[in-house]
Amino acid sequence: MKVLDLACAHGHRFEGWFASEEDFRDQSARGLLECPVCGDQAIEKQLSAPYVQTRRAESPEGQRPSPPQVAPAEGSTPLSPEQQARVLRVLRAWVQDSEDVGERFAAEARAIHHGEAEARSIRGVATPDEAAALLEEGVPVLPLPDLPLLKGPLQ
Repeated sequence: MKVLDLACAHGHRFEGWFASEEDFRDQSARGLLECPVCGDQAIEKQLSAPYVQTRRAESPEGQRPSPPQVAPAEGSTPLSPEQQARVLRVLRAWVQDSEDVGERFAAEARAIHHGEAEARSIRGVATPDEAAALLEEGVPVLPLPDLPLLKGPLQ
């Protein structure tokens, strides 16, 4: 099994696992490779340092150490890479199809909610207190962190 570092034309880096170098070339030539973040099919192999295990790493009890596990939040199910990519595509579509009102977000969201402004999808910046106040007032908002992946090329 070969693990290759790959990147799309937009700079998203990810790993690809292939049976051989020929398998990578074959899949690439047939257009079967796709960036899991943006769906771009212009995939290139990146330079990477090979890993060579020189000795067996064992714990004092004679067993190999297991990698640390990160537990999902209570009641949640981890998303597969494909599901993560779909979520990111939907979020990007929302961002692309909305108007950026910047710092006026809270006031504009209230105006739309009360029928004082044209109903439309908006996005902008609000403090945690402003977002909480909007939600308490029944104004439908979806607080999102400032994610660089949402600002990249929209696919």
